[in-house]
Amino acid sequence: MARLRCAVLGLALVSSALCAQSPERHVRLGLLVTGTMEQRGDLDRAFVDGLRKLGYVEGKNLRIERRYGDGMSMMEHSQEDLSAVARELAAMKLDAIVTSCAPSTLAAKNATSSTPIVMAAVSDPVGQGLVASLARPGRNITGVSSQADDLLPKRLELLAELMPAKSVVAVLANSQNPVHAPMWQKLRTVAPRYNLTLQLTETDGESGLASAFHKIASSKARALYVLPDDPALFNVRREIVALAAKHRIAGFYWASEFVEAGGLLSYGASQRDSYVAAAAYVDRVVRGANPATLAVAQPTRFELVINLATARTLGLAIPSQLLLRADRVME
Repeated sequence: MARLRCAVLGLALVSSALCAQSPERHVRLGLLVTGTMEQRGDLDRAFVDGLRKLGYVEGKNLRIERRYGDGMSMMEHSQEDLSAVARELAAMKLDAIVTSCAPSTLAAKNATSSTPIVMAAVSDPVGQGLVASLARPGRNITGVSSQADDLLPKRLELLAELMPAKSVVAVLANSQNPVHAPMWQKLRTVAPRYNLTLQLTETDGESGLASAFHKIASSKARALYVLPDDPALFNVRREIVALAAKHRIAGFYWASEFVEAGGLLSYGASQRDSYVAAAAYVDRVVRGANPATLAVAQPTRFELVINLATARTLGLAIPSQLLLRADRVME
């Protein structure tokens, strides 16, 4: 396991980073994000760093129209706000619009059929109707997908290595996320393989987290499995981690940012690397590549991150074999 290495179905995206020349013209991008700069600043910086390595320097030959949406994450009415901002960016006739997730990509898709749209990290873009296929997206949208669905059993396997047999595991889902229902069904199917009892708990907003965790604590759950690829849950990761710690529940996540905030364990593609990969797509698009034929990337390498300090607080012993497999161990 290592940092993200994108396979783009035979298309090499990052080789030009080693010998990039500054583009001759000034490039204008839109960045449409569900969340705040405080919540997603590290990803913004990773994207800008990726562009810089390709010759695009903000304030020199690059201008980014940032649109961060405070609170545009969970509630249904937020999609209306997101759509309005997407239409604003579309009217600017930018070189490309970069989106942070499925809701922002859908808003951009509905706002323009001409401006190229680059996804930074989107779960199942084919199933959600954003692209026709990974190999040939077919519209003005391309970028980086994820393999969140494929990794669901692996995360459960890692959880089973740490928790006693027949442990109750609370599965936290966003009721507004269309991909979470099928993910839950898949987890239910594979759970008997690992001798774990799963219980679904849904939340529809940050204000509902406290009640969700009250329900989780009442169920005697010993572990928490947060369903992946959800910008809303990612944005409130610190609150989720704090509530898990309060109730002494071992938290398993898809992104290392949860572990950096104090969570126990994460397994998945690096979010930062996904944004660097999105920068490579921007480079190809502004140089004339057609998004309709520019294959969508999927991560092929994933990182395992473990927080030993959290494990000690929970009284959990991390098996030495698991520690040896970890890409990063936080003390």
